[in-house]
Amino acid sequence: MPLVDVVFYMEDDGLVPVSNWLDGLQPKHRVKCLKWIGTLRSFGHDLRRPGSDYLRDGIYELRVRFQRLNYRILYFFYENQVVVLTHGFKKEKEVPSKEIDRAVDLKKRFEANPQTHTFQWEP
Repeated sequence: MPLVDVVFYMEDDGLVPVSNWLDGLQPKHRVKCLKWIGTLRSFGHDLRRPGSDYLRDGIYELRVRFQRLNYRILYFFYENQVVVLTHGFKKEKEVPSKEIDRAVDLKKRFEANPQTHTFQWEP
């Protein structure tokens, strides 16, 4: 199975929401999130529950659990072989609509100008 390319969404000002969010996690939590990003890279479209799930409007969630904490990293596929990670957050009960709406907005911006909004992630 070929690896998919994983990139992080980058704002116009150079801010990379997923990277900044990961940097704010405790080291063990960050390591686990990075392992799941690597799993997504390996499996792409074939990654399913419990590791990933489709939300709506082309947005998926990468589902990371560390002890009793549930983390989510939202993403979408671009041109079938690129995964774009938009942002991450700690999930309480369900994924809030505002987080999905944010990912949909970032997806639209990315698709309008992929070069401007691509941050190359190196595993």
